[in-house]
Amino acid sequence: MGQMLEQWARQTPDANFLTQPFRGLRWSYAEFNRRVDDFARGLMQLGVGRDTKVGIWANNIPDWLTVFLATSKIGAWLVTINTNYKLAEVEYLLRDADIHTLCMIDHYRDSSFVEMMFELVPELRTHRGGEPLHCDRLPELRHVVKLGGGLSANRGMLSTYNVLDLARRTPESLYRAAVAKVGPHDVVNMQYTSGTTGFPKGVMLTHHNIVNNALATVDALNYTPADRLLLCVPLFHCFGIVLGAVTMLAAGGSMVMVEDFDPGAVLLAIHRERCTSLYGVPTMFVGELNHPEFDQFDLRSLRTGIMAGSVCPIETMRQVADRMNMREIVVVYGLTETSPGVTVSRFDDPLEKRTQTVGREYPHVEIKIVDPESGASQPDNVAGEICCRGYNLMKGYYKRPDDTAHAIDADGWFHTGDLGLRDADGFYHITGRMKDMIIRGGENVYPREIENFIYTMDGVKMVEIVGVPDAKYGEIVVAFVIQQEGFSLTEEAIRNYCIGQIARYKVPKHVFFVDDYPKTGSGKVQKYKLREKAIEIINCEL
Repeated sequence: MGQMLEQWARQTPDANFLTQPFRGLRWSYAEFNRRVDDFARGLMQLGVGRDTKVGIWANNIPDWLTVFLATSKIGAWLVTINTNYKLAEVEYLLRDADIHTLCMIDHYRDSSFVEMMFELVPELRTHRGGEPLHCDRLPELRHVVKLGGGLSANRGMLSTYNVLDLARRTPESLYRAAVAKVGPHDVVNMQYTSGTTGFPKGVMLTHHNIVNNALATVDALNYTPADRLLLCVPLFHCFGIVLGAVTMLAAGGSMVMVEDFDPGAVLLAIHRERCTSLYGVPTMFVGELNHPEFDQFDLRSLRTGIMAGSVCPIETMRQVADRMNMREIVVVYGLTETSPGVTVSRFDDPLEKRTQTVGREYPHVEIKIVDPESGASQPDNVAGEICCRGYNLMKGYYKRPDDTAHAIDADGWFHTGDLGLRDADGFYHITGRMKDMIIRGGENVYPREIENFIYTMDGVKMVEIVGVPDAKYGEIVVAFVIQQEGFSLTEEAIRNYCIGQIARYKVPKHVFFVDDYPKTGSGKVQKYKLREKAIEIINCEL
């Protein structure tokens, strides 16, 4: 990854790499590369080197990428931390990942990261920043760096300036020797994922995984150095860091960064900076499309982008292509363990395929659909579990060989836990998660199929389908609907819209109207919380 940055810094030194329009910050490739080199040399003075774990706990601030590229150049692992994590979650991750140096911001929304660290590491209150820390609760932790700020940071912590200032103590020859030792199959990034069971697990991703997935994404979106990506999805997930930042680095393009998602800020940044590409999960695009001043922004510069992260409603895709001028928008399906892309539609695929499927295999990635029970391969148009193998597959779960062996079978196939099928044209369709699939009276019900149908009803802004336990049928279908402004839909109206159009067993037994959905930090709808809410409501009604 470091070689890619240095290549563009030599070839197009003055080209813009990163813009933060609301900070007035613009870094060229050459400027950013110098900052990365200085930060990396400063980290070396703190004892960071090959295979050292460096945590980053921050939203999309510009120096997030400085830390990432700096650690990648010297063979360290960047461990990403969700900004929504609270005390217990952060403590678990810091200990499980063996974090040596933590780079973090002061606070995020209602969470004071500084106060949480003082509680976890009371030694920080009397510690002298710069000297190795020794903490009983987190025995591997040696340094805490507070990103941003001036010459001094909070007590016991270093600042960005302090780390950059340490660079002069690392000889250039020593730094270049460390850079030269980094290989493509070294781990560069570790991201934590809960998977289907148990505690969160650290997914080890290599340069080979990430860079090649990024290069294939460049091809799928037809990116060139002239493209400008509006990046508003969190960098602590693969969507933001691989499909976003590393892909744009691979293309030699430019990034315009919005630190926290806000529909108005995103639209304004596109308008001002003439962005050509935009990413988001479906809920983000819905927020942009429904912004009260949407028509005041000039979005004609947009050409392409990615919708991913959760099931992409067909109608939302169509509106984005039409009203936001993103006629070459694509869908990517993937997981953290696959770094992340497994399938992708292409900018030149027919709009129908880009709105109704998740595309075809990434180059050099194999996919098979298997029966969840027998493991037998399924023919086209028959749903089953999606399995894949190829260069994109993680190195494994950190310190969890048994979990790794459970996820990746003896023949190298990674079992995703997702349900899907391949059509006769070779395009893949996602039908749901194995754990989200509803079995009603012996019939398999795929939530996305019902969601896509209900989306076609006038007045429906968003819909999520979940299954709820039922004594008679095993499970029943429940819909959670967000209405468009100006409509007064009823449960009866939605049920009647479905009856006669989809199979009776797919028609929602209950319809609940809500103003919003519970979401993860990256904007994914948390269906298990909707399921819990439905159970609570139904039990109260009984």
